[in-house]
Amino acid sequence: MFQISNKIKIEKSADMVWELISSPGHLSQFHPFCKENYILKSKNDIILKDQLIYLNGLTYYRTFTDWKPMIGYRIKIGSKKGKESDVKWQIIDKGVFTYVKITIKPYTSSKIPKLLYPLFHYAVIRPKLKSYLKSVLRGLEYYMTHNKPVPPNEFGNHPWFT
Repeated sequence: MFQISNKIKIEKSADMVWELISSPGHLSQFHPFCKENYILKSKNDIILKDQLIYLNGLTYYRTFTDWKPMIGYRIKIGSKKGKESDVKWQIIDKGVFTYVKITIKPYTSSKIPKLLYPLFHYAVIRPKLKSYLKSVLRGLEYYMTHNKPVPPNEFGNHPWFT
């Protein structure tokens, strides 16, 4: 019910997209709000856990829960001892181009009363996460097009991460 998705069309093959989004430290290449991205645990070229440090110093940990080569993966993301959001990365192969879709099911904050949560979600959380996903996907497209890391805040800053 409270999930947010965004997708982008990239004029590259699914192989090329998968090679990038499954590589160690990949967020450092294309995530416009990422300061650093470290692998914490991997096995047989599969990322199991990594650390994402945003431009403002906020640190999140991503645990990869489902890894399907050329299709995508699912992760749990959150602070070290905090609640986690569910995220799904999908590759949709269309031959000469590829769609990349990210879906987030954000955790429900206990700071917001349950009765007000739907209103808060649609008025605040949803627009901010939609904007965030758009920037991340545009960063992916930028990197795939220019073959160089996306500059910080390339598509505008974000109040939660910069």
